[in-house]
Amino acid sequence: MQTTRTSLLLLTLFLPVTLSAQEVPGTGSSFGGVGLVEVRNARFRPDGVVEAGSSVRHQRRFHFLNWQALPWLEATFRLAERLDGTTGAGMTTDRAFDVKVRLVQESDWWPAVAVGLQDFIGTGLYSAEYLVASKRWGNWDATLGMGWGRMGTGDDFGNPLTVISPRFEERPREVGQGGSVNTFPFFRGDQAALFGGLEYSLPELWTPLGSVEGLRGKVEWSGDALRDERGGWPARTMGLRGEARSRLNYGLHWSNGWLDAGLDWVHGTDLLFRISARLDPDRVPERERLPAMGARPVVVVEPEAAVREALREAGFRPVAVEIRGAEVRIAVAGGRQRRLAGAAGRVLRAVQPHLPREVERLVLSWRQAGVEVARLTLPRRAMEAASRGDGSAEEVFFASTLGAAGADDFGLIDGGSGFAWGAEPRLSLLLGDPSRTLRWQAAAVVGARWEIGRGFAMAGSVSRSLAGNLADAPPSDSVLPRVRSEAGRYAREGETAIPALYAERIWSLAPDVFARATAGYLEPMFAGLSAEVLWRPQDRPYALGVDIAQVAQRDYDQRLGVLGYHVTTGHVSAYADLPWYNLQGVVRAGRYLAGDWGATVELSRRFASGIEIGGFATFTDVPFSRFGEGSFDRGIFIRIPLDLLGTETRTVAPVVVRGVTRDGGARLSVDNPLWEVTREGRAQALRDGFADFLR
Repeated sequence: MQTTRTSLLLLTLFLPVTLSAQEVPGTGSSFGGVGLVEVRNARFRPDGVVEAGSSVRHQRRFHFLNWQALPWLEATFRLAERLDGTTGAGMTTDRAFDVKVRLVQESDWWPAVAVGLQDFIGTGLYSAEYLVASKRWGNWDATLGMGWGRMGTGDDFGNPLTVISPRFEERPREVGQGGSVNTFPFFRGDQAALFGGLEYSLPELWTPLGSVEGLRGKVEWSGDALRDERGGWPARTMGLRGEARSRLNYGLHWSNGWLDAGLDWVHGTDLLFRISARLDPDRVPERERLPAMGARPVVVVEPEAAVREALREAGFRPVAVEIRGAEVRIAVAGGRQRRLAGAAGRVLRAVQPHLPREVERLVLSWRQAGVEVARLTLPRRAMEAASRGDGSAEEVFFASTLGAAGADDFGLIDGGSGFAWGAEPRLSLLLGDPSRTLRWQAAAVVGARWEIGRGFAMAGSVSRSLAGNLADAPPSDSVLPRVRSEAGRYAREGETAIPALYAERIWSLAPDVFARATAGYLEPMFAGLSAEVLWRPQDRPYALGVDIAQVAQRDYDQRLGVLGYHVTTGHVSAYADLPWYNLQGVVRAGRYLAGDWGATVELSRRFASGIEIGGFATFTDVPFSRFGEGSFDRGIFIRIPLDLLGTETRTVAPVVVRGVTRDGGARLSVDNPLWEVTREGRAQALRDGFADFLR
């Protein structure tokens, strides 16, 4: 009781303050999230910020990806290289996922308060829960909190929550292969501990090499009394040989607009170095405004032919041009613009010198992969005024009209033929292999696509492995059909490979209803037939799709042979724009490549730059014990538009971080899923990217 009163007294020290709270950017902890040295505080990064980095000390290395998913929610994926606690020698890997939620925003009188779960999806070696408060006075930032689990191993007092229920005294101690959400051990256990510390923002310092800003001094008292896992935590709680010499940690950190670095002394024995880089996906790179559009011509000879030639010079493939009085109807394919507004603005600029003076409206049919995905009516006069500075991109947006795709004969017109090819690097990653933290393969890929007409096309690619260690990955131990887990063998035997070679048709069945049929070598591991239908109303925040495929597993050399495994796979999918923070959700239900049945839930957030960040989880009828390490399929993805680098291109680079690659919950991957082909033709996408009318 005395200890409880002491704890409450310490917490109240944060409450009645008269100084103004100051918003100062947080800095990272060694575990990846915002905090002091090891412990977390109640600080957060600015909304949306992504941070990746590593912290290194003797017998332990953490590699982390941290995302401020919402203003009040921090999410961290962490891959640990640590001492093998079973043998007491050698290194092994461990994956973990953390979340921290803000409960109270800091004010003049109240501290910021947050609650967090550490390693709540994983083996439980670092599993902990905490309640923490932080209050700032000038350059000082004070933190005080209470921890359970790993953060309660300091055992300062018994778990105060046992006064609510005796069930809080028992904490499950099972340590499995990881991946499953632990069976509500949260805030449970017979022990808890206090933690806290101070962070001081140093004033600008002069050095012989110049002034230095952004230095922070940190000192903390950790609730974690363990240096490493040699004692068998969490299966054992007594007689732990891996105890830290001291719970006092301290160090010096430096931070600027995008980089953090720190040097700390931890556990009374170890020097720790931390470095990380961060990115604000809501920050749009500055792009020069295009010059004003030229004046309308006085006389135009053969305007339709001139318009076609101007479109080719601008990088588009003209499909159709029709001038009818005050309206010009233009259908284009290709182009280097990722967004509809950018394509529409460039089309009108290109044809401006060749349109008769009386033309006032551009009706643009924007085509992707052989099908019309958007129909936009754009007022010529509004674009002219905005380009001169007498109007704005927003006014152009509100004066434009987006209609249903494929609603008339003009939208269904034959797209004609076109050929495109390109070469690009490709990087394959495999994280968390117990024998190696990172396995990778870099390859050069050359691909081509020939659009024949009427939505028909042929496409394929050839790849050559250049470097990496993915081919050395150990063989799969999966008890399921090995539809994905033999990635190492595919890399080893497919140094020169044909990742894809197929014929497809993408066309419109009805207004805003699209269809795709693909036959051939669909992806590096599967060949066969795939069909899909998508209803994507352009003015609604949702879409529905159905796909089905009959496929055979390809030979490991990724040439023309197939193995003996065949499967029918397919899903019903629902897509939705959620009404908060520009979030998007996808739910898929159906049969996966290993023959298992289940569902995938995907949640993502798209930012002003076009960067999209999200996560997914798949649960099927495969028991966790049969699934193997990881227990179920889940991961984090980042999609980065390459036009952010300053080059006009529609290419988006996807990065997927999976804790481990297994066979359960594996989906077929085709080159042109209809949602990705058509999503930029929606009203929401036009609203998000209207600034591109003038850029």
